[in-house]
Amino acid sequence: MSNNPPQIRPASVADVSRLAAWNAAMAEETEGKPLDLATLEAGVRGVFDNAARGFYLVAELDGEAVGGLLVTYEWSDWRNGSFWWIQSVYVARQARRRGVFRALHAAVEERARAAGAVGVRLYVELENTRAQQTYASLGMQRCHYHMYETVFSVGNLE
Repeated sequence: MSNNPPQIRPASVADVSRLAAWNAAMAEETEGKPLDLATLEAGVRGVFDNAARGFYLVAELDGEAVGGLLVTYEWSDWRNGSFWWIQSVYVARQARRRGVFRALHAAVEERARAAGAVGVRLYVELENTRAQQTYASLGMQRCHYHMYETVFSVGNLE
């Protein structure tokens, strides 16, 4: 790969399998969780089936897809606007430390501002200190909230 900057594009249905594979790789790498590819592909396709769920972006280096992320929306009644949530971030190993996430983040932030969003958020595993350092270097700040959940259907996840 050359030193050309990453190019960011909206994902298309043709990217579903690749996005699902990246999600599986990310879950295995960051949490040690194996995910079912059929479930992942259905979940990724669900975003393309209903634009209200969000959208994916794909990063390319020299025409090769090397990373991507999902953006979903959360309505804030306190702010009368939407937060954009960055999720399912993955950058292929050979493309890491080449500005791929920085370019993806910039594209999300630019789109969010243009759409009138009130901010951009993401969550990160507590042990993933490298990602936390990356997010901080982009000006993102750690929130003072803890996340809690009740999960009703988890498939093969614990």
